Amino acid sequence: MKILLSVAAIATALGMSAVLAEIKRHDFNVQSEPGIQLQVREVSDAQAAAGKPPVILLHGARVPGVASFDLPVDGGSLAADLARAGHRVFVMDARGYGGSTRIGQDGARQGAPLVNSNEVVRDIHAVVGATKERTAASEVALLGWATGGHWAGMYASLYPDAVNHVVIYNALYGAHEGHEHLGRGTFMSDPNDPNRFNTERFGTYRLNTADSLLPSWDRAIPVEDKTAWRDPEVAAAYQQAALASDPTAQRRNPPSFRAPSGAMEDSFYLALGRQLWDAASITGRVLIIRSENDFWSRPEDMIMLQNHLINAAEVEAITIPNATHHVHLDRGERGRDAFLQAVTAFLSR
Repeated sequence: MKILLSVAAIATALGMSAVLAEIKRHDFNVQSEPGIQLQVREVSDAQAAAGKPPVILLHGARVPGVASFDLPVDGGSLAADLARAGHRVFVMDARGYGGSTRIGQDGARQGAPLVNSNEVVRDIHAVVGATKERTAASEVALLGWATGGHWAGMYASLYPDAVNHVVIYNALYGAHEGHEHLGRGTFMSDPNDPNRFNTERFGTYRLNTADSLLPSWDRAIPVEDKTAWRDPEVAAAYQQAALASDPTAQRRNPPSFRAPSGAMEDSFYLALGRQLWDAASITGRVLIIRSENDFWSRPEDMIMLQNHLINAAEVEAITIPNATHHVHLDRGERGRDAFLQAVTAFLSR
């Protein structure tokens, strides 16, 4: 309830109360496995017509669900935009993120990375079940950003009958060896064995400051004035929500939020060309979106993914010109409008 009240308070301060008035938000928990509780936020529009598939939004490797998809500023809530388009939207936190159970994140960081893809798939399965129960839908739609796109595809390949639409957005697929930022020879590889993930550096989980969220975003923006591409209020809300997602953030100086390192380990091996799932098993409709200036996914990931989707009911692939990794949080004319148009049109089919 405190989260909902803070969202409403910020929105009112920004003069957005009228915009958000028709959008309803409800936070609840879903049990994934014994001892693992997942936080989920449902976002819906009471005035929207029924009949469209419910959508589950999957965050990436670092920033959890609400901070990624439901910021209380204009242009900062993909969840609200999809709700206004007629979908009941469910924003989930995988285990180890946000308000979900954080096993192993209370002590020293030494050890094997926490929360790998196979565990997140089990979490998605639990939220899919809860979504079906709450909406009476027989199938759901998944939209995953970056590592979330990898998780969405992996889930859809293992449970094809549960998913009717999949949006894979700026995600790796393990297309080939070679990645400028994530693969062999980068900060992610073990200096003693470049074919292995740098477990010693990353540990079980990572600490992330607010300032650490902007440099890669800034580098992808192809103009000197970053505010011309990204609303400063969206950037500030993104940073604030990321810190607010971790109740221990303010205990550290500077404040920082925790994120498990397993997603980075899996991404390292994807960057080496090691596929972790096979798209040939997916039978629903698939939309692949890649930002032209994305630092995470590669054009080869999109091409190979298209080639492997031999059993999908429909495959569409879109590259958004000049767009950044964070295009759903950029200004409308800088790619966000094109992103929303592509997603809403696809989910309507």
